Amino acid sequence: MADRSIDSLALPLEVRAKLAELDLELSEGSDAMEFPRHGYEEERHNGIALVSKHPSELHLITDSTFLQRDTKPNYNGDITQKGYEKKKSKLLGAYLPQPPGVEPSLPQERRTPVTPSSSSRYHRRRSSGSRDERYRSDVHTEAVQAALAKHKERKMAVPMPSKRRSLVVQTSMDAYTPPVMHSPQGLVRGTRRLNTELIIKYTSSGSEDEGSGQGDSQGTPSSSQGSLNMEHWISRAIHGSTTSSTNSSSSTQSGGSGAANALADVMAQTRIENHSAPPDITTYTTEHSIQVERPQGSTTRTVPKYGNAELMETGDGVPVSSRVSAKIQQLVNTLKRPKRPPLREFFVDDFEELLEVQQPDPNQPRPEGAQMLAIRGEQLGVVTNWPPSLEAALQRWGTISPKAPCLTTMDTNGKPLYILTYGKLWTRSMKVAYNILHKLGTKQEPIVRPGDRVALVFPNNDPAAFMVAFYGCLLAEVVPVPIEVPLTRKDAGSQQIGFLLGSCGSTVALTSDACHKGLPKTPTGEILQFKGWPRLLWFVTESKHLSKPPRDWFPHIKDANNDTAYIEYKTCKDGSVLGVTVTRIALLTHCQALTQACAYTEAETIVNVLDFKKDVGLWHGILTSVMNMMHVISIPYSLMKVNPLSWIQKVYAYKAKVACVKSRDMHWALVAHRDQRDINLTSLRMLIVADGANPWSISSCDAFLNVFQSKGLRPEVICPCASSPEALTAAIRRPTDDTNQPPGRGVLSMHGLSYGVIRVDSEEKLSVLTVQDVGMVMPGAVMCVVRPEGIPLLCRTDEIGELCVCSIAAGTSYYGLSGMTKNTFEMFPILSSGAPVSEYPFVRSGLLGFVGPGGMVFVVGKMDGLMVVSGRRHNADDIVATALAVEPMKFVYRGRIAVFSITVLHDERIIIIAEQRPDSTEEDSFQWMSRVLQAIDGIHQVGVYCLALVPANTLPKTPLGGIHLSETKQCFLEGSLHPCNVLMCPHTCVINLPKPRQKQPEIGPASVMVGNLVSGKRIAQASGRDLGQIEDNDQGRKFMFLAEVLQWRAQTTPDHVLFTLLNSRGTIANSLTCLQLHKRAEKIAVMLMERGHLQDGDHVALVYPPGIDLIAAFYGCLYAGCVPITVRPPHPQNIATTLPTVKMIVEVSRSACIMTSQFIVKLLRSREAGAAVDVRTWPPVLDTDDLPKRRPSQIYKPSNPDTLAYLDFSVSTTGMLAGVKKNYCWEVEDSYTGAPGIYAQALPSISINQFTHNMSHAATSALCRSIKLQCELYPSREVAICLDPYCGLGFVLWCLCSVYSGHQSILIPPSELEINPSLWLLAVSQYKVRDTFCSYCVMELCTKGLGSQTDSLKSRGLDLSRVRTCVVVAEERPRIALTQSFSKLFKDLNLNPRAVSTSFGCRVNLAICLQGTSGPDPTTVYVDMRALRHDRVRLVERGSPHSLPLMESGKILPGVRIIIANPETKGPLGDSHLGEIWVHSAHNASGYFTVYGDESLQSDHFNSRLSFGDTQTVWARTGYLGFLRRTDLTDASGERHDALYVVGALDEAMELRGMRYHPIDIETSVIRSHKSITECAVFTWTNLLVVVVELDGSEQEALDLVPLVTNVVLEEHYLIVGVVVVVDVGVIPINSRGEKQRMHLRDGFLGDQLDPIYVAYNM
Repeated sequence: MADRSIDSLALPLEVRAKLAELDLELSEGSDAMEFPRHGYEEERHNGIALVSKHPSELHLITDSTFLQRDTKPNYNGDITQKGYEKKKSKLLGAYLPQPPGVEPSLPQERRTPVTPSSSSRYHRRRSSGSRDERYRSDVHTEAVQAALAKHKERKMAVPMPSKRRSLVVQTSMDAYTPPVMHSPQGLVRGTRRLNTELIIKYTSSGSEDEGSGQGDSQGTPSSSQGSLNMEHWISRAIHGSTTSSTNSSSSTQSGGSGAANALADVMAQTRIENHSAPPDITTYTTEHSIQVERPQGSTTRTVPKYGNAELMETGDGVPVSSRVSAKIQQLVNTLKRPKRPPLREFFVDDFEELLEVQQPDPNQPRPEGAQMLAIRGEQLGVVTNWPPSLEAALQRWGTISPKAPCLTTMDTNGKPLYILTYGKLWTRSMKVAYNILHKLGTKQEPIVRPGDRVALVFPNNDPAAFMVAFYGCLLAEVVPVPIEVPLTRKDAGSQQIGFLLGSCGSTVALTSDACHKGLPKTPTGEILQFKGWPRLLWFVTESKHLSKPPRDWFPHIKDANNDTAYIEYKTCKDGSVLGVTVTRIALLTHCQALTQACAYTEAETIVNVLDFKKDVGLWHGILTSVMNMMHVISIPYSLMKVNPLSWIQKVYAYKAKVACVKSRDMHWALVAHRDQRDINLTSLRMLIVADGANPWSISSCDAFLNVFQSKGLRPEVICPCASSPEALTAAIRRPTDDTNQPPGRGVLSMHGLSYGVIRVDSEEKLSVLTVQDVGMVMPGAVMCVVRPEGIPLLCRTDEIGELCVCSIAAGTSYYGLSGMTKNTFEMFPILSSGAPVSEYPFVRSGLLGFVGPGGMVFVVGKMDGLMVVSGRRHNADDIVATALAVEPMKFVYRGRIAVFSITVLHDERIIIIAEQRPDSTEEDSFQWMSRVLQAIDGIHQVGVYCLALVPANTLPKTPLGGIHLSETKQCFLEGSLHPCNVLMCPHTCVINLPKPRQKQPEIGPASVMVGNLVSGKRIAQASGRDLGQIEDNDQGRKFMFLAEVLQWRAQTTPDHVLFTLLNSRGTIANSLTCLQLHKRAEKIAVMLMERGHLQDGDHVALVYPPGIDLIAAFYGCLYAGCVPITVRPPHPQNIATTLPTVKMIVEVSRSACIMTSQFIVKLLRSREAGAAVDVRTWPPVLDTDDLPKRRPSQIYKPSNPDTLAYLDFSVSTTGMLAGVKKNYCWEVEDSYTGAPGIYAQALPSISINQFTHNMSHAATSALCRSIKLQCELYPSREVAICLDPYCGLGFVLWCLCSVYSGHQSILIPPSELEINPSLWLLAVSQYKVRDTFCSYCVMELCTKGLGSQTDSLKSRGLDLSRVRTCVVVAEERPRIALTQSFSKLFKDLNLNPRAVSTSFGCRVNLAICLQGTSGPDPTTVYVDMRALRHDRVRLVERGSPHSLPLMESGKILPGVRIIIANPETKGPLGDSHLGEIWVHSAHNASGYFTVYGDESLQSDHFNSRLSFGDTQTVWARTGYLGFLRRTDLTDASGERHDALYVVGALDEAMELRGMRYHPIDIETSVIRSHKSITECAVFTWTNLLVVVVELDGSEQEALDLVPLVTNVVLEEHYLIVGVVVVVDVGVIPINSRGEKQRMHLRDGFLGDQLDPIYVAYNM
């Protein structure tokens, strides 16, 4: 409207320049696509049905009913576009006359409502206007609005991803950087990360697309819009405010209460019963789905909220009030909407798990027409003066008409740069031919011989040099292979082109002087060796560089034959490049057919905008033009970018008869035509649209005709054609003089097309595709349509299939690929009777379409763009068009959208990648993405698996600026796209998951047979050696208590060294003999009694770093009759997070005093400690650096061997703080996190169950004796221990075993390895140690830290040949990959791989298995991972699909019995059956010591009996799943060896879809999916699978991980990931044994304490 009230010529020059720039920006001239997507046909009612509803009437349809009679397309759709108009009106504002009564300060869009009459006038006047008509149509916009309106009715809330602030694309908007904000609940951090909750209320396109000015006729804010700025959102999220913004000066913020309250509305209206056991939303039945209900009146109970979060609970019942949990709940609500109907048919995926397969829809349309017949083109006429070959034509014109112009090239200003005449072309081509044959190599050994392949490397702005080189090759009888100019070593697709050249055996590349100078070179000046390319000799074809041929030399010109003329490269869907060979006879026949079809005559002028190196540009602009002595005006791409009208100006200037363009070029002309007054297109008799086969080209053709008809363009001039590299030109519309015969046109149902059937859409009239014909079959050719899949059966008349051509004028093979050639170029279509259609082979064109009435050919898509999802076909171009119809489009570039499919879980999944404009906000982009998903679902009834936005100009490009699709797909799959926004929708798309498992009835007592058999198998039970039958001279057996053993050793071997502590330098920091330890323990006992005033049985917390002091303090407590608790001290650099855990353990254990060193006393009383905890509530603190000098009057001796000896706090990996009664020993593990020596944050929301375990003196002695016998430990032995001494077996080995067995323990604190990773191995080598114990953390540290240092360690004399057993102490499934890596890595240092093994212990029994010195080596088996999910063991071969290696967890200790029982029924299981490991042993714990006295839990865990079979034995339940397997090996007693394999903890196993998943299996898959993922942890929340990954790389890679993680879990585990959380390295908490604390992580995530880089909520 703006520009019509003033003359554009009256505007200042800079304003006009800016307007032109704005127009060009709208068209995306710089980001043009090679294959543009176009808008829908505007006039739906003009399209006539192609196929009658009754197949019997099919033959009655005639041309007259099919063809559209309207010769003048109606084109008066709405062409406004908010962003464009806004900028334009801003530019023109100062030059517009102000209407009376309008405030100048008001935004232009809000001044006056557009009345219908003025609107229609406006459209008529501006029908040629700025809107991107190539992509846009009212019909499709209307269809999209209707689809979005349906979604609006559902009022679904979609959670927006959380993104760290450093990851947000920076813009000029203030809304991006909210300050630190105050709220009633306290100060909320707003500087580090962005975690806004954007709720998208689905509104119809109409209310939103027209922008802030047209939402209301008076310009008032529209409450239906969801456009809010970030600052408002964050403040709303924190304050929970219900008032909408009243800031009227912001034109972008047009009211916000609707969107702002959407989350609160959804949360308030959703009733979820029983938070702790939420409904399983991952199944596909709709019976249990919870509907969102509206509250009746005001009686609804309001849920307490913090900000916008709902009060929720963790799995253990602890309330969590956080934004994250509200988002997850929002996601749960979103996923509760009814799914598509469940499918009932299944196929077996080579095991029990049944993947659902698409059940054919009984109502789907099926082809009903008769079988089509092959369509024959007109006879190829024989014209007497046609040359016998193309070289003969060149010779004729070069000698008869040497001055006739052949080719005119243009510079970037549109001025003629050079005119190549036929005479020059002939002489220069001869010169090139002579030099190729005679001047490369020597006379005896020429480099190039006739028939060899030669690369042609010419830029797009130099057609003359290319033409000379091409014809030079033809004259020399060598085969030209035209390719693009490689600009860098990493050009998209360049490597594949190199492979083509290599397979063709090319050794020479012809190029121009300018191109040769521009190629990248090495420092020595040689042309760079491109990746994947063969070594080439670069040959410049300019005349000045060539030798003149002798006068008597002439090229041998033969008639066209079956020799290869040239090879045209073709890029496949997967990115591979094939070479299509075209013979000389095919080349000539194709030129003849084009000449006849296009009615070419001598000396005609043709304007060519296309790439002259391939396809239509080559066929018309280089080959057929020479045959007919035509004059070609070549318009380079660089000129089109500067002046989009240049080709039309040249048509007018040269009175050209023919122009070859793409619809992109027509569109650009539309945008720029207003600046051009004097153009006339009456000379044009044929406008060849090269991509006319693309169904979306129709609106470009119509729009172009509508605008340029007034400039003399006739409707019949527009001639779309259909072509492919294999079939060459398949069909082309002929130019006719009969204006009463307009082109054919059909309106097809998209739903029908997805089933490959031609139908008119009777229900959804908007969901249609309008296609135009591409003319008739080529002269001399036969065409038929065959089914795209399976055997090439002829299609029916109302069926879509692949167009196939039988003609001399077609490609003959893919060079060097005989198998693919046979399938494509030697295809014999078959009739329904089974007989072939013809004795001659057909060539597959790769085009999908049908032949309509009158033999007119219609194309609806390409095979390369076809995506078959759940049995239905969808075309990538159609999906793009729908995405582009979603308004507003201001957030992404129209021409830069890629659509492709990837295969995940046996089906194709649609991926959409678009380039995002730099000025778009997170919320806007996310809202647009959500609306695109809904639109595609509504129009195409297919879900989009992933929609990603990448920064502007980052997608890989083709040489002409389009998107390189296969490279984009490759980047996506590799995780190197670096998107700035990702939305995954696996819940919507994946409908072929296996059926949820239905548990079978378990084996009952009736199944037990006589003897030790259950279900026909041996009962899975095993035991270690019998302690009573082992003869040994163990003097320690005389004593019942460890304190007595120490006293005895102090008397008998006072100077024997028991403990040696090493520092980080490997030198001895401290050591203790038997006597020294005894004396020091006595002094500590005196201090406890005198200074601490403690009584027998009082609890004492020992807060020491790993070392000698801890051991002395422990025995001092035993001497005084106190119960020690070992507690890890707080970390000096991290007091705030580590001290509260110390305080918690002290309080829970009811310690009467704390014993520690002087340094830690100062730490506990420091100012930092006072800020972290209340120091006044500490019990008395005793400093053992200041001990009394005298001995105690007597040493305490317990009266009962069942008295408590010590408490050991233990946090399991599930986050439970547990202690187990081990009669005179109380085990509870610490809750610190992190690698050895690293104290990560102890998350405050841990759910703590205060348990302990008791162990009698007899049990302690029994445990020490078992370990002594298994490992053959004697006073003469030295054992290296690199473990944390605070809990479990680590504590037993560090403090107890040396005193019992008398061996020397070399103690290496794991924290010292942080400073010196080689410390442990050097100590093992230096002390010639035979037995050593470590944790997985230590092993991993050595593997990663010393991997590259084995040679230097060897030179330092490190030798591990004496190591007999290297045992990893753990409470988990053996990490076989880590132990194998460790063994392989240090094999060079003489480590025997057989020495490395693992142990197994748990809360109820600290040491069940431990690899001893005698007995067979640990065995490894491979089990089917899918069988494990069903609680079954299925052994498979190594390398089988889904195989999982399991290593034996060491040998069962002496005195230990094991049985495998069903955890639910408590019945015994058979050999190789998966069940819970139960243990019976003298050193079992006797129960939890709990302050709450939970007797039922205690009885179940420690005093369980089998439900049938041996019901007398009392067993302890380990809580771990595993199985026993009898091997062929024999143990020390000569019996067959029973191996125990631990699979995983029951507490950690996740029940999903009725199957049991172990986190480690999913985590292993995820870590493998991307090189930057260093660690991973998974857990479930409200039946959603949450995956947390640590990113070791740039934060820009964070969003790459989301699709890869989702893919790998879906593919390998058949699970849909609900939430993907990307965090920094070190965030996943790890305990002192190297085990992940997944429940701590879960509570930290739900408590919003992780500071994630990115959180993605999969829909």
